[in-house]
Amino acid sequence: MSNPAIKVSNLSKRYRIGLKKKPHGLLSQQLTNAIIEPFHIMGRMGKPPAPESIIWALRDVNFEINAGEVVGIIGRNGAGKSTLLKIMSRVTEPTEGRIETWGRMGSLLEVGTGFHPELTGRENVYLNGAILGMRRKEIDSKFEEIIDFAGIDKFLDTPVKRYSSGMYVRLAFSIAAHLEPQILLVDEVLAVGDVEFQKKCLGKMESVVSEGRTIIFVSHQLNSIRKLCSRCIWLDDGKIKMEGPTAHVVSSYESAWLTKSKEGTVASEHQKNVSHFTDWEILEGRGEESNWLSTTGPLKVKFTAWVHKKMSAGLQGIALWDDDGQLMWGSSINNLKLDKGLHEFVYDLPELPLRPGLYHWQLSLWDGNEVLDNWFAIPSMMIATSPHFQSKDWAGVLNVPCEVKINAIG
Repeated sequence: MSNPAIKVSNLSKRYRIGLKKKPHGLLSQQLTNAIIEPFHIMGRMGKPPAPESIIWALRDVNFEINAGEVVGIIGRNGAGKSTLLKIMSRVTEPTEGRIETWGRMGSLLEVGTGFHPELTGRENVYLNGAILGMRRKEIDSKFEEIIDFAGIDKFLDTPVKRYSSGMYVRLAFSIAAHLEPQILLVDEVLAVGDVEFQKKCLGKMESVVSEGRTIIFVSHQLNSIRKLCSRCIWLDDGKIKMEGPTAHVVSSYESAWLTKSKEGTVASEHQKNVSHFTDWEILEGRGEESNWLSTTGPLKVKFTAWVHKKMSAGLQGIALWDDDGQLMWGSSINNLKLDKGLHEFVYDLPELPLRPGLYHWQLSLWDGNEVLDNWFAIPSMMIATSPHFQSKDWAGVLNVPCEVKINAIG
């Protein structure tokens, strides 16, 4: 028998673009507006009204999330992810449909949402706890832990309007995670913090997951979605494109994203006065597409560059990044002597045993101290190998086989 935490029924959200609402303002401003409005009307006579358009950020969205589930929401920018979380957290109202929730809800949306700018960090902790329906004793018991995690003890009694975006995020996440709501909504704001704090947040979220609380996690970091979420919802143009087990939905999303990226990469005329990389492909080890790697074994990858003038002391650098922005591998070739024209750089790697997912090649070309090009290769590389580990708790980035033998020695 299901135990629902969130039920979304026929949810839609419409925005009107081009329609301005006039602020009421002070009495003096209202009197001024009353005086000058007839002149504005005269100026507008004979002119068509300002254009207005309607955008549906969400359209007929339906799903149900059970208590204790960890659900990821993915999709490109503008797909409706943040709008969905805003409606869930009551920041904005739906145009149509409804959301039912069971349990105390905490949310981490845009930087500063839920904070009063004039209040100090200390005061905002208690304010957010009160909003969640907590008693002061409950907040007191968590206070030191919240501040320690956020690392803002020196600025605890400073108004949060003076906080940097990173300080905002650290405090907001710490409040949301430690005040123990039954339902936690987390948007992509973790991208604002530094890498070490992002790792710290993901570790805390794993702890929250183990406590059986319900989490809805919006992120572009697909490896984090894979690691944390058992189920995934793919939004596209305000509608649910796919819903199901995380591995299946994320793989389908990556495949569609890569195909669109490739279609959008149109070969243009070589700029004869600019040295630049033009394209790339996997020669050996490729899967369904030229940018799919289907084996952890030998890999041969080719990058093509146009050199607009002769080089006598060139440098070509290469780096491979994962989808979370961690450097996987890097190298460089020094003292290059290249003539003007088109050149191929072919790299032979004996193996690349990385876990499945999206990776990004970065290529650079230098002539002496001058940077000629610094290119993030499009489309990204999709590693579509079969993982040696099926465990959900697979940590790290390497995809290598491992056998364990246990022997009794005493």
